[in-house]
Amino acid sequence: MTSDELIANPTAQSDMPQSWDVTVTDSKFYWYDLITEFPSFPDFRDPLGRYMRRMQFALEATMEKRLMYLLVSRPRLRFDLKRTTSWGFFSLKLSIPILVGVEQKRDSITIELQVPADATLKKPTVQVFDKFITLNWGSLIETFSVHDLLQNYKTGLDYPSKVHYIGQTRDPAGRLLKGRLSAINRLCDLNAPENDNFVLIQRLDISTGTWRHPNDDGSPLAKDLLLKDQMDVLECVLIKYFEGNSMRIRGAREQAARQGRLRTLQTSYQLRRLQVDLGLETIDAFQNLFSDHAGLASRHVFECTLKQGETFFKRPGTA
Repeated sequence: MTSDELIANPTAQSDMPQSWDVTVTDSKFYWYDLITEFPSFPDFRDPLGRYMRRMQFALEATMEKRLMYLLVSRPRLRFDLKRTTSWGFFSLKLSIPILVGVEQKRDSITIELQVPADATLKKPTVQVFDKFITLNWGSLIETFSVHDLLQNYKTGLDYPSKVHYIGQTRDPAGRLLKGRLSAINRLCDLNAPENDNFVLIQRLDISTGTWRHPNDDGSPLAKDLLLKDQMDVLECVLIKYFEGNSMRIRGAREQAARQGRLRTLQTSYQLRRLQVDLGLETIDAFQNLFSDHAGLASRHVFECTLKQGETFFKRPGTA
């Protein structure tokens, strides 16, 4: 059968071994601890309240989509309220004192600000809180968390992010947003007080080449069912890659159910291999991921072979 005939015959395609290529098209970190610390409906009149409500709106939108999330932790950072900020001579370089770790080691970061286009002041008024800093430019107020500054500016504090848990965002009840996932809460408690916890939301692109599922009639329902199956496969694969066979959070019953699901999907799709690239074109220190099972890398690239529901990984440079 020629390639043109295969493209025209989805049933024939479904009997062929499949290989999927997976890449990340979008990636966003959210400081998860803030969700449980702030009231459900922050005050819009307050800059910190507006910041929190924007974050809640963004996370609520992900709960309606099939995206992947990773719970990660980073060293605890706070602004030092006992020391003052300082400006550089004839510049907008702002030095801000911070406290690192549970031992509150003194340090500082320096950022160079750019005047917003609609600002009415050439130098902002600075107000510092333990987790936030606000820059009042007269006509607008910018709000950043202490971790935002590490992502948006070159501060030299290039801490890696440790991955603890993998899941899917699809959850109209918004349990993640409402802090109602017991596994996430237990991990956050274990990470405290030495670390701050984040949710890394990733939008994944799954390329199957010319292959098309025989039940894909082009309808939204068919596409959603296909995406659900694909995300279930990826969730199982990423759990094995980052979490290994750890029994600390996931019990034996859940692991057996996931392996059974993966075995069923592998057979249904005749899936043999996945090539996964979790990197982005622009990489910051937050993207340096590692776990107890996966080594530190700014770009996790690996091949996963599936055999009867079991996963076998091959990383670049390995035999």
